[in-house]
Amino acid sequence: MNLQETLSESVKQGVKSIFNVDLSSVEFQATRKEFPGDITIVVFSMLRQVKGNPVQIGEQIGQFLQDNLEVVKRFNVVKGFLNIEIEDAYYISFFKGISNSKDFGFVTPKTDDKAVMVEYSSPNTNKPLHLGHIRNNLLGFSVAEIIKASGKKVYKTQVINDRGIHICKSMLAWERFGNGETPESTGLKGDKLVGNYYVKFDQEYKKEIAELIEQGKTEDEAKKEAPIIIEAQNMLRKWEAGDEAVVTLWKKMNDWVYAGFETTYKNLGVDFDCLYFESQTYLLGKEFVSEGLKTGVFYKKEDGSVWCDLTEDGLDEKIVLRADGTAVYMTQDIGTAIQRVKDYPDVGGMVYTVGNEQDYHFQVLFLILKKLGFEWAKNLFHLSYGMVDLPSGKMKSREGTVVDADDLMQDMNDTAEEISDELGKLDGYSDADKQDLYKTIGMGALKYYILKVDPKKRILFDPKESVDFQGNTGPFIQYTYARIQAILRKADFDLSQDITDISLHEKERDLIKQIELFPEIIQNAASNHSPALIANYIYDLVKGFNSFYQNVSILGADSETEKVFRVQLSQSVAQTIKNGFSLLGIQVPERM
Repeated sequence: MNLQETLSESVKQGVKSIFNVDLSSVEFQATRKEFPGDITIVVFSMLRQVKGNPVQIGEQIGQFLQDNLEVVKRFNVVKGFLNIEIEDAYYISFFKGISNSKDFGFVTPKTDDKAVMVEYSSPNTNKPLHLGHIRNNLLGFSVAEIIKASGKKVYKTQVINDRGIHICKSMLAWERFGNGETPESTGLKGDKLVGNYYVKFDQEYKKEIAELIEQGKTEDEAKKEAPIIIEAQNMLRKWEAGDEAVVTLWKKMNDWVYAGFETTYKNLGVDFDCLYFESQTYLLGKEFVSEGLKTGVFYKKEDGSVWCDLTEDGLDEKIVLRADGTAVYMTQDIGTAIQRVKDYPDVGGMVYTVGNEQDYHFQVLFLILKKLGFEWAKNLFHLSYGMVDLPSGKMKSREGTVVDADDLMQDMNDTAEEISDELGKLDGYSDADKQDLYKTIGMGALKYYILKVDPKKRILFDPKESVDFQGNTGPFIQYTYARIQAILRKADFDLSQDITDISLHEKERDLIKQIELFPEIIQNAASNHSPALIANYIYDLVKGFNSFYQNVSILGADSETEKVFRVQLSQSVAQTIKNGFSLLGIQVPERM
């Protein structure tokens, strides 16, 4: 039982004993810095059940706690807030219990619990991953790791958008202008090579539109009648009909892209447990549309198209099957969700990491799945996130102005190298060690900068600012971790000693209180699908450690007991930093 649970139980006992009221809940908050205390009980929130003056109520409850709980040292009441001071013995006992734990705060999943499937990335196979995909991947991967740490089994997945007119545009441009070049012959990653032809298609398409407009066509007519777009549409029809030559080309170019994606994912440090492909899933929803027609979830219009009327639910009517019987995105997503539960029967909920421009789509999808009667549909969540902007402006794939994910990661490594060399603290490092460190710092900077922001907010990403070694940045936290490792290397004594008879310095107490919060932070981050809660918790912990480091002598402590305890405490801080950063997919360096 943690401190809040212990206090909560005693407060309820006290309220029952003093006021003969069964208190439903106890509200806590951090004690304000200007008042003595370690934790504050909010008396105001009890006034719905306990009638009287909040100061007097607080005094009576405080006295009851002091008389009945050994851990309560003193109390004071400020207006409707009961500030409780806790005995050092409580914090020392807590610290002893977790100081040797490598996974404090992490909960092991129960075998009979339902699993959660987290979807992220879900790229198109006509271009490389870009900056927007980076935020998507980092968010999805981190949320999956946090949910896992909170005590649930997790499957990581993606749906690869490997069909459609955009894929055919790249294929057609390569056929026309590629001269048979391959990733091997050009030295380009496959996704970059295919992406170049997507851009090439758009350039040629614009030329043809301009020519048709010069011949007297309107812009709309020119866009529809340009020979290259007509040919791409014909190629799509051939693909859907199973034309052998088109399908062979489609497989070859998609394989190039998958190899490129795999390299990017490895460098980004994300992975997947299973993959789904749009070319396989776009027909899956049809059978459930047929079922829904029978049960009245869907209805058919005169032209043969099938719709779902959601007007009574505050939404609109949504098409789920075209008049010619072909599937739309919604059909595909219905089928994919159902197929996932068929493939993984222990899945009881799903998280979809998709940009906020798709908010309405997921409202509709989740509601339709509920109407189709699936129990797990109530546990679907759209992890909606804002776009990522760079100081240079908005990105457009078909114009080739996208910030390529691989290029950005390399830029981050280069920036980390430049700043690290300026600081000049890498004497004695081999070239290989330096390169590893640059990558750790660069990727840590990128990931932390993106994940410290609430997912719903739009981000203006500044690479230089993200690699700053001061402030709320990844490198600042990594540097603190490395500083603690340096302390541990210098500690030439047994760290397994059992320290109990010690009076805590204020800074030591603050650090232990901060570490104690970690399990609660993980649970809150999981329920809110927010890595930002982990990131900012770790930043607060690091600020607390640096204040401790500046105000308290660690290796130069007055007594051996103090010295051992302070190094043990530093070690626990480092372990918590490492564990917190692992949930963000960030590595920590032993030296910097």
